[in-house]
Amino acid sequence: MDEEPTESLWVRIKGRAGAGDIIVGVCYRPPDQGDGADEALYRQIGAASRSQALVLMGDFNHPDICWRDNAAECKQPRKFLECVDDNFLLQVIEEPTRRGAMLDLILTNKEGLVGDVKLKGSLGCSDHKMVEFRILRAVRRVHSKLTTLDFRRADFGLFRDPLGRIPWDKALEGRGPQDSRLISKGQLLQAQERCIPAKRKSGTNTRRPTRMNKELLGKVKHKKEAYRGWKQGQVAWEEYRETV
Repeated sequence: MDEEPTESLWVRIKGRAGAGDIIVGVCYRPPDQGDGADEALYRQIGAASRSQALVLMGDFNHPDICWRDNAAECKQPRKFLECVDDNFLLQVIEEPTRRGAMLDLILTNKEGLVGDVKLKGSLGCSDHKMVEFRILRAVRRVHSKLTTLDFRRADFGLFRDPLGRIPWDKALEGRGPQDSRLISKGQLLQAQERCIPAKRKSGTNTRRPTRMNKELLGKVKHKKEAYRGWKQGQVAWEEYRETV
């Protein structure tokens, strides 16, 4: 197989004076693509992410990724998630684009650069939904809509009771490991919603989860400093990768 079978196109959009240019990429990753070609794609994404503003869209064929939990079970989807995390990219599509799977993605390295994301009907004979969005030339200040769990108001008694009443033997009878895991995870998330209330992140500490302690914040700071040094050419890729 060719080492770079991924079909991709990169263009540079001129921004307004002082706003900087925007790198826009369109990508199609075949579902049977090998590890070597994936690594070549990740190198392209890493190089493009060093630009001031990046928007990368396309069909990456990773249906196993759970974007809500930022997790995947298989090797190739996990490698893709590592690439997204290592390059500090945001994935902005929140709904399935093909038969309940989220195959088509929009990645950006700047919060607020992509807005008004909408899914519409299919084009022609395609079974993928069309994705409509806007690229904002001037990045606007956005207010976080993220929520965090409020453990101070949690009632863990409500967590144990419903799980104890579930007939697990019957619920998981004849199920494979994957289905059993999904059923158990669904029940755990439902119990979590009942016993641990969520609250909107706000204020100057919007990006800081309430459960972060001083030691963890220090590690995050160290990672950001390594990332900044790598971007400026002061830290080698190997050193940055080791820090991450």
